[in-house]
Amino acid sequence: MCASQFSAACPSCRSAASATITRASGWVPRSRRRTSSRRSPRHTRARPRRDMSTPLKKVSAKPELLLSTQHHLCPGCGEPLAMRTILEIIAELGMRDRTICVCGIGCYTAFPGIIDVDVLQALHGRAPSVATGAKRVLPDRFVFTLQGDGDMVSEGLQEIVHSAARGEKFTAVLLNNGVFGETGGHMTTTSVLGQRTKTTMDTGRLAEQHGYPIKIADLIAQVDGAAYVARGAMHTPAAIAWTKRILTEAFQAQLERKGFSFVEILTMCPTDWYVEPSETPDWIEQNFTGTYPLKILKAPA
Repeated sequence: MCASQFSAACPSCRSAASATITRASGWVPRSRRRTSSRRSPRHTRARPRRDMSTPLKKVSAKPELLLSTQHHLCPGCGEPLAMRTILEIIAELGMRDRTICVCGIGCYTAFPGIIDVDVLQALHGRAPSVATGAKRVLPDRFVFTLQGDGDMVSEGLQEIVHSAARGEKFTAVLLNNGVFGETGGHMTTTSVLGQRTKTTMDTGRLAEQHGYPIKIADLIAQVDGAAYVARGAMHTPAAIAWTKRILTEAFQAQLERKGFSFVEILTMCPTDWYVEPSETPDWIEQNFTGTYPLKILKAPA
């Protein structure tokens, strides 16, 4: 064995180290172990093992009204989650054969081909007017609009405000991500102060240059014809559960003919927010919910 230090290359060092480990641990090579020619009776029959596994419980599945899970929207987009939630509620309320979705123009225009309900396609910003006609002609149908902030607030503000003022008995659903996602990520009327978009890349939205964001849900809540107004989001499981609750209440308000109902849903757009999909929940918390808090703004008495 080497005199001053252990050497892995020295055969004597390796042999001495092996002997030391063997004595310290009490381990002996298999060939030197004492064995009995007869096995102990307790080893003659295997004892039954208890099943310690937990049965799997299905917690989520493709909604029955969703014909396909394939779409061309960007990874991390919040709009498919919103559509999924809406379809779950329609199925739970048993309204599949009575439902008419009036779709605006935006990334969500990809959905009519993969949802199993009747759909009317409207021009940019005009979905509330089309929904008004559908509901008045077919009052027994459940009618809702599906619009983005660019479609509803930038292009069709007068349509949504006047529909609420008339107390039209359909439900308007706003998917608010603060950008014109379909046309390249430009600023909309709901873009928050400081938000970088394709048209506010250098400075973000500035109040003195671009004006303040329009809080459309707060505005609709002030209109007498509106019966139910609330705001949700899609960025966390808790927010999704909250949004499902307020959507259900809004749909019930329509079914009970209480008046116009409105739900704003904050959705993620990592592509036009210039962030990774995994960062969008924090982005909403840090940038959106201060301007657009999740709450019920108006409910029937």
